[in-house]
Amino acid sequence: MVRNILSAAIGAVLASLFWIWFYGSVADEGIKAAGEKVIVSPPGGAPLVVAEGLEVGPAGLAIPVAGIKVGQLSDTFTQARAGGARRHDAIDIMAPTGRPVVAAAPGRVEKLFFSAGGGNTVYVRSDDGRWMYYYAHLSAYAPGLHEGQRLLRGAPVGYVGATGNANPAGPHLHFAINRMEPGEKWYQGTAINPFPLLAAKPASR
Repeated sequence: MVRNILSAAIGAVLASLFWIWFYGSVADEGIKAAGEKVIVSPPGGAPLVVAEGLEVGPAGLAIPVAGIKVGQLSDTFTQARAGGARRHDAIDIMAPTGRPVVAAAPGRVEKLFFSAGGGNTVYVRSDDGRWMYYYAHLSAYAPGLHEGQRLLRGAPVGYVGATGNANPAGPHLHFAINRMEPGEKWYQGTAINPFPLLAAKPASR
């Protein structure tokens, strides 16, 4: 009887030590768990809780703008841009300026970059290296976001905006997914349509 109690106590202590170590290592990497409540404060707005209750599509991707539902998405992947000179190769998710943008999938922040077209952008490469998730036109980055940081699905990335060549009257998240070949840089890859992965609907032709 005493031996059983002692064994149980030792097991409980070892389990506790493991979870203390595990969560300590997670915190060191800046990981936010997908189901964890994360409170973010958008500029000029009230704090919002994201991560919990995210809409997740058939491919396991979360809709990367807090509060946006499947029915609010539009397939703009094949639309013309730059006066018809190029295809959009992304979808625009319309939302008010300052609405939190969250990670659609796990990965590591590979590049924070400002460009004339995309404005404040974030490139997140998947853990297996096969996919690059691109978030553009952000009004600001999430506090503390940095290159090399690992994110889980639902972790704060930034806030919806209209930086770059976006129309200030129509703030939105420009969201793209690129399939990456070995050795390709953050700005390379082959665009695939995020819409059916998020919305479980056929892509436009």
